[in-house]
Amino acid sequence: MAVVLCLGLGLAACSSSDDGGGGTAAPGLGAARGGGTLTVAVASKPLCLDPQNNSSNGNTAISRQLVSSLTDQDPATGKIVPWLASKFEVGASATEFTFTLRPGATFSDGAPVDAAAVRANFDTIVRLGAVDAVAASYLTSYQGTTVVDSHTAKVTFSRPNAQFLQATSTAALGLLSPASLALAPEERCQGRGLAGAGPFVLKEAVQGTEIRLTRRADYAWGSPVWKHQGAAYLDGIDYKVVPESGVRVGSLLSGQVDTVIGVDARDERRLAAGGATELSRPVPGITYNLTANTERPLLADASVRKALTKGIDRATIVRTLLSDHYRPATSILTSSTPAYTDLSADLAHDPAGARALLDAAGWRPGGDGIRTRDGVRLAPTLIYPGVDTASRNVLQLVQSQLREIGVDVQLSGLPLNQLAPDQDAGRYDLLWFGLTRADPDVLSTVFATTTKNRAHLPAGNPLDTLLAKQSETLDAAERAALVGQAQRQIVQEAYSLPVYEQAQSVAFAGRVQAVALDGSAQPAFFDAWLAN
Repeated sequence: MAVVLCLGLGLAACSSSDDGGGGTAAPGLGAARGGGTLTVAVASKPLCLDPQNNSSNGNTAISRQLVSSLTDQDPATGKIVPWLASKFEVGASATEFTFTLRPGATFSDGAPVDAAAVRANFDTIVRLGAVDAVAASYLTSYQGTTVVDSHTAKVTFSRPNAQFLQATSTAALGLLSPASLALAPEERCQGRGLAGAGPFVLKEAVQGTEIRLTRRADYAWGSPVWKHQGAAYLDGIDYKVVPESGVRVGSLLSGQVDTVIGVDARDERRLAAGGATELSRPVPGITYNLTANTERPLLADASVRKALTKGIDRATIVRTLLSDHYRPATSILTSSTPAYTDLSADLAHDPAGARALLDAAGWRPGGDGIRTRDGVRLAPTLIYPGVDTASRNVLQLVQSQLREIGVDVQLSGLPLNQLAPDQDAGRYDLLWFGLTRADPDVLSTVFATTTKNRAHLPAGNPLDTLLAKQSETLDAAERAALVGQAQRQIVQEAYSLPVYEQAQSVAFAGRVQAVALDGSAQPAFFDAWLAN
């Protein structure tokens, strides 16, 4: 089987099967059948198994299997559909959202998925907002949840919240049992006592090497987006931590694992030659980018930030190091995100223009070509996940390109347990990351001063105003216009330097059937089954 390349825009999934990655078997393999454990190689041990506490792609790839959400997002259309809720109603002002819950759904510890559990989840997320601002940002202006009756929950906000319905489809707002919510965040992250209402439950987490999930036999409240109802086909999923991409691919081709999450572009031809299948789709949300800490002396000057933007040759990066799955960034949002605006003209490679900006700002080339001003070298520190070899390769090329304009970027690959504290404390000039979400309010999560504020902007700045307005605007065209203005503000002021659009890729052996990618491009294994 050849590697499948997916280049489509929007939210359509791409798959090697003809049904978008659902439950149809390949020719000659017969009907789907239960049994067997799927072994999956991942790049790193998740820092946190609690989806409400850490929403990085690596964590969510595992924790998504443990929780169900009130709604789901159809990956083919982007439509929000009921899941744990049998129906939902949005008030005219989008300050009230009423969810009618499906009867019979329970958490893996036996507690019912009822309106009181919904209230406990949202109240706890808001109370622990400082632990991880992603889930809390989805509940901005949250006033409370009213238990109308055991199967009806009314969620109320003090201001219109245009993004909340889509947020209820994400793993970050996946529901946990009340007993799990009562645990300390550290215990939840380690998986001890973590009980969701998902199709799989956590069996064991072997420190640093392996995470084992088992099928929940009584699961009967699957998403209508999925291809079958009832329990999952697989008996379990065994995630093995294999840091090196080449070793992950080798393990797949040799039969040591069945599936690989996260395929480096350099390994795609090797997969094709070895008979593996690759499932890929564009990732909605924030592009992989370098966000500038505008409070740091080197990047407080917009001229310097704009020069860095002009010094990056995005097309060469994608052509040289990535593949046809990826695209050069043309905005801070990826082109598969609703309300994306094409700002490619603002991101054109222009080294002469970059040099002119730095000259005008008083940065003069030294003997080694690196610019200085008042005895200070233009050598910003860039932090990124040290385990991510693909990112390191990209950043080394960015480093080389920026040296051409006289900037000596200092790359600092940090272990994950150090990266998060340094991000939160602002100990960086440039921060490398991307963030997945199929709603443009992902901009608020990253740039609003009330949430992560990765650019360290002052409260009440013009971008804050735009982000607040779009979050309260119900008219789709008006909201898209505001989101477009916000993108322009971020790109033209160079609060962030977009580099490329990410694609999520999952590779698997021939016996693995019906793997899918959900609305956030996360692997979905509910319909997956093993042919032999």
